[in-house]
Amino acid sequence: MLKNNLPAPQGFYDPAFEHDACGVAMVATLKDGPQHEIVQRALRALENMEHRGATGAEPDSGDGAGILIRIPDEFFRSVLDFELPEFGKYVAGMAFIESGADVKVIKDQIDKLAKEENLQILGWREVPMNPKSLGKTALSVMPKFHQIFIAAESGASGIALERIAFCFRKRLEHELSIYFPSLSSRTIVYKGMLTTGQLEEFFPDLSDQRVVSPLALVHS
Repeated sequence: MLKNNLPAPQGFYDPAFEHDACGVAMVATLKDGPQHEIVQRALRALENMEHRGATGAEPDSGDGAGILIRIPDEFFRSVLDFELPEFGKYVAGMAFIESGADVKVIKDQIDKLAKEENLQILGWREVPMNPKSLGKTALSVMPKFHQIFIAAESGASGIALERIAFCFRKRLEHELSIYFPSLSSRTIVYKGMLTTGQLEEFFPDLSDQRVVSPLALVHS
């Protein structure tokens, strides 16, 4: 029986814990392969969820918006100045580094921990961004956005590499207080303290035709 349009308690579900939630949308293709159109459709879906994103008195500082896509392997190979192993044998991640932090020191610390975990840092990429539409609040807490690329010295791939990356990510976050929205051999996340309409403008990568994916998940 429904009460207030909610199902009755059952199993692990209890309507007492129901609350308003973030907006989520997914776009995927089962037959056409990775394409930029999937990314674009997901971004349009995100913009249409503006009513689910939170803003305060400052309408140009959002509570957060982001997109998860498959690692755009060919795109990264075209913009990086170092070599990558074959797709599936390296990890790509997005790192949020505090704006006042010394990036070189942070990278040296990460490299030290990577060696302890039998990982090789292949290289870094400073993520292009365009913050012109961001409000004062978002700008005041905006971190530095850097992408990291890692391989296992063992040559691990697949789920084995995913497990290694997960443990390494947790160690970095606990010991160095660096936040990683993603660190994976399969997917990568672009996100920030943005409104739904600011995400694509803030990260020009997302407008690049070479950024293709067979699926895209967005949230606001």
